[in-house]
Amino acid sequence: MRILLTNDDGIHAEGLKSLETIARALTDDVWIVAPEYEQSGASRALTLADPIRVRKEGDRKWAVAGTPTDCVMLGVRELIEGVGPDLVLSGVNRGQNIAEDVTLSGTVAGAIEGMALGIPSIALSQSMLAFHDEVVPYWETAEHFGPGIVRRLLEVGWPVDVVMNVNFPSRPPGEVTEVEVTRQGFRDTHIRTFDKRTDLRGRDYYWMGFSGKLSKPEDGTDLKAIYDGKISITPLHIDLTHRESVNKLKGLIGGVPPKN
Repeated sequence: MRILLTNDDGIHAEGLKSLETIARALTDDVWIVAPEYEQSGASRALTLADPIRVRKEGDRKWAVAGTPTDCVMLGVRELIEGVGPDLVLSGVNRGQNIAEDVTLSGTVAGAIEGMALGIPSIALSQSMLAFHDEVVPYWETAEHFGPGIVRRLLEVGWPVDVVMNVNFPSRPPGEVTEVEVTRQGFRDTHIRTFDKRTDLRGRDYYWMGFSGKLSKPEDGTDLKAIYDGKISITPLHIDLTHRESVNKLKGLIGGVPPKN
């Protein structure tokens, strides 16, 4: 099995080392194409206004001055020699990618690009309770459970238009007792925020971030599973159509266009 690895935390991220550990427990045919610099929050951004530089980091390993989407597309279509990958793994992200955050996530976007290219793809993230520099994620949890979960997902399979979003809880391996297949949740509180600051020349600027407030999620959601210390596996797809509204609106504004 040939596996392509990418992430959004950058080529030197600790989580990419954990992802390589997971992949090498499954195969020796591992290729790495990851962003030169952190691309958290990049979602499915594609670099169009600037050239993309590619730097070889080692055997079967490249750093790309672009987004996770750039990385996967270049990896599959240009950088990997011979046959393409059988699997794309994206992560392991430093912090969870759950609820509405999946639409912002570069980690999830890397998996989506793999899916768009016809390759089974999985996003993996290691949850954290706080995102301060001194807080070290439980990378050993992702490394311990990751190979078995990936192997089992490949055994059972999933639809070609779906990516698997796996989140490991912020607990050591010995305290994780359950895996739950979940649906994407939605927080009941807004956690994205910003801090307004002033530089030394008197000009205002803004620093974006997250407040870290906890919500009260429903049972069965990725949020609730992570809060409860479970491994969450959520099948995701990019069809954002709200079908109930489609059916309702067809009877109200379908047909001849309304006149002014």
